[in-house]
Amino acid sequence: MTAIQLVAGLGNPGNKYAQTRHNAGFWFVEEVARRCNAHFSADGKHKSEVARCTVAGHDLRLQKPQQFMNCSGLPVASLAGFYQIPRQSILIVHDELDLPVGSVRLKKDGGHGGHNGLRDLIPHLGGNDFLRLRIGIGHPGHKDDVTEHVLKPASREDREQIDQAIDAAIAVLPDLLAGKIEAAMKALHTQGK
Repeated sequence: MTAIQLVAGLGNPGNKYAQTRHNAGFWFVEEVARRCNAHFSADGKHKSEVARCTVAGHDLRLQKPQQFMNCSGLPVASLAGFYQIPRQSILIVHDELDLPVGSVRLKKDGGHGGHNGLRDLIPHLGGNDFLRLRIGIGHPGHKDDVTEHVLKPASREDREQIDQAIDAAIAVLPDLLAGKIEAAMKALHTQGK
């Protein structure tokens, strides 16, 4: 399996959205950068904030697209194309309504599942064979409440659970960077059982 070279966290730019559930992907890459003592800087060419760090001896690029969630595809495709990073070496990190708060799952391939960031990414990347890290934010219960749910700050309790899920996911990052996708999935998916 191909080793991960680029981790793109999905979210919405700007302080207005910084604490909203939809920005769980941003929270993940920000925490990876913090632990590596790496700092994001603006990259106008790729409409992103980017950082580089070394995790378990592997060079890694981190990305926060600075266009809104439903326009995430172009910045990710642009950065990946510039550095000649194949789709299979990209990890997309995003919030997931269909998972309980605080759960986290890795997924290979698949459709967009109604997620607007993924919906935009798949055509821009030219396929769906990239890895996804899905951070559970829970479902509000009714489809009419979804937009408000994802664009509202998480409660303190929910945020703590999401942060714990991010910690668990960061713990398997060395396996992902070494191309040990199945080992990472097994470790992540058996936690708490």
